[in-house]
Amino acid sequence: MPTLEPHREPREGRKKEKRDATPYLPTRITLPSMRAAVQGCRGCDLYKNATQAVFGEGAAKAACVFVGEQPGNEEDKEGKPFVGPAGRILDKGLADAGIARELVYITNAVKHFKHEMRGARRLHRSPNVGELNACRPWLEQELKVTKPKVIVCMGTTAARSVLGRKITLRDVRGQVIDSLYADKTVVTTHPSSILRSPDDESRRRNYEAFVADLKIVAGVLE
Repeated sequence: MPTLEPHREPREGRKKEKRDATPYLPTRITLPSMRAAVQGCRGCDLYKNATQAVFGEGAAKAACVFVGEQPGNEEDKEGKPFVGPAGRILDKGLADAGIARELVYITNAVKHFKHEMRGARRLHRSPNVGELNACRPWLEQELKVTKPKVIVCMGTTAARSVLGRKITLRDVRGQVIDSLYADKTVVTTHPSSILRSPDDESRRRNYEAFVADLKIVAGVLE
């Protein structure tokens, strides 16, 4: 007698379980309540290998919100955004562009550090679209609470989370564009890309281009 195969739903009919951060948002949405609640987020699997979630910091009613990709190694350890080498580049860029730090709120599109081990080192890996979408509820609420005049997307991953579509830096850099969460949005490079420049001259040029973008932001804020 032939063995009956168990019933399987047709491939096209299967629905993958959708996970995101929504169930982990606090009932009362404030920056402090979200900062506490994010530590319990299980909206994707990145929490499993991270030390902690890293929430945004800065002005509660920000004139400008800077959005990066995700925490790095130093941020994962300290629990604060942009405290490593890329953060020092950002701080210098803000000063050189004339943007007061107290007007700024800084966060990331993804709140946990995604990495791979290379010996004893933890090397950055970019979050995928599913992880980006899973973490977006945190970013959406941060932007709704801070109500910025300008959003600065540092890198294309941050831009994709804010704008809801894939973009290239070449197409939008230097432009002031609209987005759902602010009247003005500017896309620039991520400060870490400046650190990856192959030599001093290219590092100087890339930093100057970064500051030029920030001066556009400063002009909008004025």
